[in-house]
Amino acid sequence: MTCQHHTYQHQTRQHQTKRSQILSRVALLCAALAPTLASAAEADARRLLKAMSDYLAAQKAISFEFDSSLDLVSAQQQKMTLAASGSVVMNRPDKLHVSRRGGFAHMEMSFDGKTVTLLGKNSNMAAQVEAAGSIDQLVDVLRDKYHRPVPGADLLMSDPYKELMPDVTDVKDLGSGVIRGVECDHLAFRAREVDWQIWIAQGATPYPCRYVITSKKVTGAPEYRIDIRDWKTGAKVPADTFRLAIPAGAQKLTPDKIQELSDIPAIFQAANAAKGNP
Repeated sequence: MTCQHHTYQHQTRQHQTKRSQILSRVALLCAALAPTLASAAEADARRLLKAMSDYLAAQKAISFEFDSSLDLVSAQQQKMTLAASGSVVMNRPDKLHVSRRGGFAHMEMSFDGKTVTLLGKNSNMAAQVEAAGSIDQLVDVLRDKYHRPVPGADLLMSDPYKELMPDVTDVKDLGSGVIRGVECDHLAFRAREVDWQIWIAQGATPYPCRYVITSKKVTGAPEYRIDIRDWKTGAKVPADTFRLAIPAGAQKLTPDKIQELSDIPAIFQAANAAKGNP
């Protein structure tokens, strides 16, 4: 009986030792594969973003409706959100019309390849700026010179991938998500100043369904978000779409006064805003 007991204990120890060795090897294998799997996931995320970029760049005419929100953080650390809805119509390379309506402002902007016209419908103020060139050049001029970003501008450029990726330090594929019934690939990126996420429709038309920017260097980490719906592509839109008439009696601002066409009400203007535009 004692001999059998010792034999059983010996066999048990051998089994446990072998099991431990197998588990150790599996753990080592998983540790070795982890960087490879992470690298493959990152490469796949980059591929999906590049496919979206190539699809967008190939479209000669694009139109869509959007809902957007912009967080602002007060000096007292109160986070407030401005919400708006609007539409975008564009003909590549040099025609763009944007309409945006929120609780405080109703703004329209048209660009015909030579002149950009901005109209505050509720304030009855307007401005025109000579800006001959492409949509890419217009976005840069409005953002850098006049501090008026265009909603989702990075997605409207001729090479969205090039605009989005230069400062990216981390890339993640977060799997699938569903936006208004559309199955999407959900990707997350980190850059020096911001974190951003994008949900891209799966299938033959990989358009952006949602784009979120988090300004992590700003107190309270405010966010800008744009949800895109009613996505359409196809034949170019008539040129008249991109001509915006200034109403009689509207106050016409000189280019250096464009900031007076702000769609952020005074009660919010002292707060820190997320990067983006409502």
